[in-house]
Amino acid sequence: MKVFVAGHNGMVGSAICSELHNNGSYEVLTRNKLELNLLNQEDCLNFLKKEHPDIVIVAAAKVGGIRANSEFQSEFLYENLQIQNNLIYGSHLADINKVLFLGSSCIYPKFAKQPITEEELLSGYLEKTNEGYAIAKITGLKLCEFLIKQYDRDFRSLMPCNLYGPKDNFSLENSHVIPALLRKFHIGKTGNHPKVEIWGTGKPKREFLHVEDLAKACLFVLKKEKDDFSKLYKEDIFFQNIGSGYDISIKEVAESIQNVVGFNGELFFDKSMPDGTPKKLLDISKISKLGWKQTINFKDGIAKTYKWFLENYESLRT
Repeated sequence: MKVFVAGHNGMVGSAICSELHNNGSYEVLTRNKLELNLLNQEDCLNFLKKEHPDIVIVAAAKVGGIRANSEFQSEFLYENLQIQNNLIYGSHLADINKVLFLGSSCIYPKFAKQPITEEELLSGYLEKTNEGYAIAKITGLKLCEFLIKQYDRDFRSLMPCNLYGPKDNFSLENSHVIPALLRKFHIGKTGNHPKVEIWGTGKPKREFLHVEDLAKACLFVLKKEKDDFSKLYKEDIFFQNIGSGYDISIKEVAESIQNVVGFNGELFFDKSMPDGTPKKLLDISKISKLGWKQTINFKDGIAKTYKWFLENYESLRT
């Protein structure tokens, strides 16, 4: 079975490729940016028609942390819409019947009921700091939903919580919280700094999932029969949340990373910086009922990620 993984060089895409290779029954198809411009509709459609993979996995996206999402909303909206449209609708036009689209938990309203069920989608206002990215992801999952309803396509969508792991972006300026803190604490330790600065109050709570667990979840969902989702479809649910099932405060995240890295200085919380959404915990009961569960706990995941960070320090994506 031939599987095209869009975004294979990124954190999510590379983990999915590894999981596919480990399973042994898949021919993994990839293209880099020079070989295929995912922003170009004609290039994507020609590629999909020519190669005609059995499955298309949309793991490609323009991503970033709070600052990047807030300052470059137009780019996050435009580029993600282009990538998604070209791959999802392009697969439909190329008569490829199976697609897996990966979204984000930022699709939910800022003050959604906790834990957040799939039914909370479009029930309130989005978090303003990443509204552009969120709207793009909502559009992607809705496109999959409409293609299922109109053309009976087998297009599946997963909405993961905050992800972390090898090949993440460890930039101090535009990465997500875990890679940014790992790098900050490493610099603090090696430079013998007295303190490490952390944006916000440290009070917001987040849910995290190691990227290897997401990759396992992707294969788990792809291996399910279409009929396994029929009950959810009848309830008008066309995607599933994926997460660890528990959340922790940013302060606790920082303390955990501090311990793993071995930084002995102080933590300074810069309360002038934005916190973002106060709490975000996904209800993962729907995918749990299908038989999926997390395998890597937070402490072990941070240790694995820091080990990879040290082994690849000279070639980090920043």
